[in-house]
Amino acid sequence: MTDVQERPTAPPVRPSQDPLPHRAGRWLLRRWRWLTSMRTAVVLLFLLAVAAVPGSLFPQRSLTPSAVTRYFQENPELAPVLDRLGMFDVFASPWFSAVYLLLFLSLIGCLVPRCVEHLRALRSDPPPVPRHLHRLPVHTTAEAPLAADPLTARIEADLRSARFRVSRRDTAAGVELSAERGRVKETGNLVFHLSLLALLAALAGGKLWGYEGSILVTEGDGFCNSFQQYDRYVAGPLVDQDTLTPLCFDLQDFRATYEPNGTPASFTADIGVQDAPGAPTRTTTIGVNDPFRSDGDRLYVTGHGFTPLFTVTLPDGQVFEQLSAPFLPRDSTTFASEGAVKVPDLGDGSGDGFALEGFFAPTGLVRNGVLTSLDARPLNPQVAVIGYRGYLGLDSGDPQSVFTLDQRQIDVGALDRIGEANLGVGQSATFDDGTVVRFDGYREFAALQVSHDPGQVGVLISAITMLLGLMVTLLVRRERVFARITQAPAADSGDGRSATVSLAALARGGSGGHHERFGALFTGLLGNSRPGRASDA
Repeated sequence: MTDVQERPTAPPVRPSQDPLPHRAGRWLLRRWRWLTSMRTAVVLLFLLAVAAVPGSLFPQRSLTPSAVTRYFQENPELAPVLDRLGMFDVFASPWFSAVYLLLFLSLIGCLVPRCVEHLRALRSDPPPVPRHLHRLPVHTTAEAPLAADPLTARIEADLRSARFRVSRRDTAAGVELSAERGRVKETGNLVFHLSLLALLAALAGGKLWGYEGSILVTEGDGFCNSFQQYDRYVAGPLVDQDTLTPLCFDLQDFRATYEPNGTPASFTADIGVQDAPGAPTRTTTIGVNDPFRSDGDRLYVTGHGFTPLFTVTLPDGQVFEQLSAPFLPRDSTTFASEGAVKVPDLGDGSGDGFALEGFFAPTGLVRNGVLTSLDARPLNPQVAVIGYRGYLGLDSGDPQSVFTLDQRQIDVGALDRIGEANLGVGQSATFDDGTVVRFDGYREFAALQVSHDPGQVGVLISAITMLLGLMVTLLVRRERVFARITQAPAADSGDGRSATVSLAALARGGSGGHHERFGALFTGLLGNSRPGRASDA
């Protein structure tokens, strides 16, 4: 009987109860490698350019809200669909922001490893000489009437004078020289892409911390840098009223020059600037392409128009002098303009208001009772006005334009029409209820725009460095030259003062002509040596 000793068996290895984290980690790693590849960055940059195209095809609320309103009126069915897709707020839409952020991540994830690798390469020596030099694109062999050591020293000195970085290695096959130049080509490539990343960051910073406000200012009036005073403004999400630069402006005088055909040629304005509360006012002149600049803020003149002046005498003898409001041009050729003057409370206890709806013609002509404008220059200013009295609806809570009357108040009879007239400067008209309206003339107004973009300098610097990096990338060649110097045996050379030189070269990038260029280099390196056969693989 044989005793059989049973060996204890190891407990079975249980499979992982939760392989999901490992699978998720591998999936995330693959996605990250795909996102941070240069190919993906190029695709995202192309998608960003394509995503910006609708911003030039459709009006944008941040730039021309009136054009967006007009588009809704002209396309009542298509406009709501486009609005849901973000076509009127392209650069603030989620899909544009998503592409923008993905491009940021892709560039950062792609450039950081490349920069680290490039820094390591700059500190490292050129690569060793390949074993088979004859397999390189350009190679040659020659006999030199010099010993190996002095010949090696001469070739090394010539390569260094040609701006090569040279590394010398002593091997069993002989003395080997590895030379390289043109690594700045990769530096230029990285500078280009880093500048592109900085450009995108500067643009994003300008949107986050920048703002822009527009206002119409009549000669003699002024305004301060405040969101409450602007007719329209756009501000980044990180901007509030307390961060605005404390600037105040006064429009002292406005001048417009015209072409012989009456087309406006240029606008200039004399403005008074107060840099801080209580600071003295200084005067400067600005133009369309010559803005006022201060601490990152810029004041532009973007347009102009006319502000008619009226004196209104009510039937009870109450007088309102210098009533005015900017009239917006509806014709850029003749500057025929429309607007409204509103007095919300006449102060007589009735609660009624008074309003004038008018048409201003810088050079007016009345034909069949209809006033038209013939020229943009104020050669014969005239105005056609319609008077109203009643409830203007300014305190109803419903928004209404300061340049027009609320048509609903007229339709429901809250505003009664009391008369109309065509007036020249100094002329008066009496309406049906006894109200007298006199046209006193006009003042010009300027459309001013205050802009603050903290990323502007960064954009300029990034654009310049991008151009410099691109030029370096395109103009610099990256080249490598390898040399192997073998001492000939004394029996073959007689006195031992003979050596065999094998040269080979490799070019990366450039515009061609490698064989001719390296042939001239090899001729200079070999000097009086007897060359063997050079070939271009």
